Amino acid sequence: MRSFEYIALDTNGEEKTGSIEADTDADAIGLLRRDGLYPTKVVDAAEGGITVAEKKRTRTVRSRKKKGKASAAGKTKKGKVKGKSLMVFTRSLATLIDSGLPLLRGLTVLAKQEPDPMLKNAINSISESVQSGSTFSESLSQFPLIFNGLFVNMVKAGELGGVLELVLNRLAEYEEKAQKLKNKLVAAMVYPVVVMFVAMAIMTFLLVAIVPKFEKIFVEMLGSADKLPGLTKMVIAASRALATQLIPITIILVIVFFLFKFFAKTKFGIKVLDSVKLKLPVFGAVQSKSAISRFSRTLGTLVTSGVPILQALNITKDTAGNVHVSEAIAKIHDAVKEGESIVAPMEGGKIFPPMVVSMVEVGEETGQLPEMLLKVADVYDDEVDTAVTAMTAMLEPIMIVVLAVIVGTIVLALFLPLIEIIKQMA
Repeated sequence: MRSFEYIALDTNGEEKTGSIEADTDADAIGLLRRDGLYPTKVVDAAEGGITVAEKKRTRTVRSRKKKGKASAAGKTKKGKVKGKSLMVFTRSLATLIDSGLPLLRGLTVLAKQEPDPMLKNAINSISESVQSGSTFSESLSQFPLIFNGLFVNMVKAGELGGVLELVLNRLAEYEEKAQKLKNKLVAAMVYPVVVMFVAMAIMTFLLVAIVPKFEKIFVEMLGSADKLPGLTKMVIAASRALATQLIPITIILVIVFFLFKFFAKTKFGIKVLDSVKLKLPVFGAVQSKSAISRFSRTLGTLVTSGVPILQALNITKDTAGNVHVSEAIAKIHDAVKEGESIVAPMEGGKIFPPMVVSMVEVGEETGQLPEMLLKVADVYDDEVDTAVTAMTAMLEPIMIVVLAVIVGTIVLALFLPLIEIIKQMA
């Protein structure tokens, strides 16, 4: 056994120095990677080991990184950046680096032209951090609300493999497709929300402004409110309740809204709501397919970029967007950690359809798991597109009917007494 001294990056991007016993330098590298370290230099201690100057440089970099993090924390407010802005930044940086521009120069150029003040601030801080000796991935990790674990770990893998521009292009493609999927889902939800808002506005206007005027006319012409039809009495009662109890009703609705928001942030609430999302008659299928697409694309992109499978599963679990999907991915992670196949836990859960399981199984058997996962993502992107189109087409007539029933009921309630008045006059 020989003694080797090393400089390596840990999972947080911190530089570590130390020594390790192994037969060869390749074995030493393997042992370090097994312990979650990414060696940047491994030298036989008998040949002089790591020099004092290199150890000093490592300590200096650590000190600079700490100062950089403190400076970044002071300069950047807490908050997120729009997905579209991040997508444009990633694509632009990939293009600049691919064109031969150094990373630091690319960051400086993009910082000058970035319109989003929060992202601009972050890019400037990242540029300063890189200039002070930190790696790009370490600098990105200072802004977890802007650059998530997927982004940071893919960049780290690209740095270690010397293919940063390739990884950035993959990240840009991933974000473009994720943004496209998100836009489809948002567009599908906008129509029913707008129609329901219009329906509620029209109903409130009719009940508060129109019905009371008609009530006075009917009472004057019929002599008593008791002679009004039953439906008209119901509408008038609703109108009076809304007019006299508008403030209490508003307060109750606001309280219910905030209670719901609080419930939605609790662990139990998140679990319940995520379960409901997957089981809804129409929206459930879209939610399920979009979750599978996100899982497949995230995992496939990470593994293709050189991120270890266990680390990739952890990142995918955190970006799943649904607690039940996260739990299913966690089971896959535990199974793979024990040396089992990825397929068995996928079959045991209720999240992944048989087609997805079969495609993943083929990918494992042929050694093309990342490529197969990306194909699954493409298939489910198309299915989500089809499902959203079908859902929108189905919701349009339903919303129109709902709006017609609400307005029609109020209008009918106002016309029924007119018919009685005409009969009496005849």
